[in-house]
Amino acid sequence: MGHVFISRAVPGRALDLLTAAGHSVETWSGDLPPPPETLGAKLAAAHAAFTTVVDFVSTGMLAAAPRLKIVANMAVGYDNVDPVAAAGMGIWVTNTPGVLAETTADMAWALLMAAARNVVAGDRDTRAGGWQTWSPTGFLGVDVFGATLGIVGLGEIGEAVARRATGFKMRVLYHSRTHKPALEADLGLEHRPLSELLAESDFVSLHTPLTAETRHLMSTGQFAAMKPSAILVNTSRGGVVDQDALIEALRSGAIAGAALDVTTPEPLPLDSPLYGFPNVVITPHIASASLATRSRMAEMAAENIIAVLKGTPPIHPVNHPANPRQT
Repeated sequence: MGHVFISRAVPGRALDLLTAAGHSVETWSGDLPPPPETLGAKLAAAHAAFTTVVDFVSTGMLAAAPRLKIVANMAVGYDNVDPVAAAGMGIWVTNTPGVLAETTADMAWALLMAAARNVVAGDRDTRAGGWQTWSPTGFLGVDVFGATLGIVGLGEIGEAVARRATGFKMRVLYHSRTHKPALEADLGLEHRPLSELLAESDFVSLHTPLTAETRHLMSTGQFAAMKPSAILVNTSRGGVVDQDALIEALRSGAIAGAALDVTTPEPLPLDSPLYGFPNVVITPHIASASLATRSRMAEMAAENIIAVLKGTPPIHPVNHPANPRQT
């Protein structure tokens, strides 16, 4: 049996599954992620690591962990660990796909609506005593019904957002590496090059993974291409957006607002200029944060670990080591 290090307390039955399989489990008890030196030491003593998106597992940490067989990420994304380097050392990297699309799409939609209708700004003003009377000009927002939505990245989450848009009779454009003719027919979607999508959309919602190709996908030129009345929604990864360019676009009025569940870095420092814009909504990376979804994600990570420590391939591999570690 193996020793499993879990980098944070998690909901659901994940710990029960691991212990029932006969493994010893050590869970980091801090509210913040383990510091890099601590994480490295814990990985060096473990057969399996159960990590989250904020645990940056360096190649050096992997090289210094001779017993480690798997890094099981409790996330769809895995930009916090290099799967190619891990495979070269015989270490599996896994993720938790197919479980958080609807929950994340709900959050993307909540952010879109909040930004469009000044929900956060109105709540903040009300709590501060600003509500004196009904005003015909107070907190004027923009209509969502019948507007044009541009979806960048039409994977599971992007598709789920598109399906929600149909209920609002929106025109939905999408930009993706591949055309999706079946979804185009089913949902009435229209494929566009990114520049055209940005120019035509009232709302732009980002749903791409963070890769070398998508880092700063949204930068100065892209914001300049957007409508001055448009709102950006990001529930993907902070690095997909050039944050300095976003700040300048908001400052200059190149776009009308933004709703962000992800930033660079995380948490966003309190001195960030983004906090100074009343037309920006910021939430603390909670798009998948429903009890049911986070519990299932944790259980999937545990199931991947159980499979590997049993000597079989994981259920949701990101990489495929040619010679997986056996000892």
